[in-house]
Amino acid sequence: MTAASAEPANEERGISLLELLIALVVLSIGVLSLSQLFPAGSRTQVQARLRTEGSQYSREKIEQLEVLSWSDTALSAGRHPGGNAAEQLGSVGKLRRYYQVEVLPAPLANLKQVTVNVVWRQVRPCTVQAVTYLRK
Repeated sequence: MTAASAEPANEERGISLLELLIALVVLSIGVLSLSQLFPAGSRTQVQARLRTEGSQYSREKIEQLEVLSWSDTALSAGRHPGGNAAEQLGSVGKLRRYYQVEVLPAPLANLKQVTVNVVWRQVRPCTVQAVTYLRK
């Protein structure tokens, strides 16, 4: 009878250090690629919020102007406020609003075109524009 040997056969008993390092590299690449999505999502969310606020502020100004009489100074032809000035909006002051009034030529002389612009600068200049026509 032969005695059983104390050494086991050449079987794999676990993972080597090299296999562990490769698995960690693959895992870290995956985690790093996922971490890039969070700042991009945050930027997109801020941009969408500013665009929504800009739309609300432009519509708000149109509603204020619609109730004015035809001869009101706020509906005189030109840019309001005058020059390069703009109305500061919100508590942060990133949004600025101005509007342009144009009296249309004949045969549409009984209409005024009002264009409201809300502008801000995040990474690049952005604008929301709303246009309406007011009748005499």
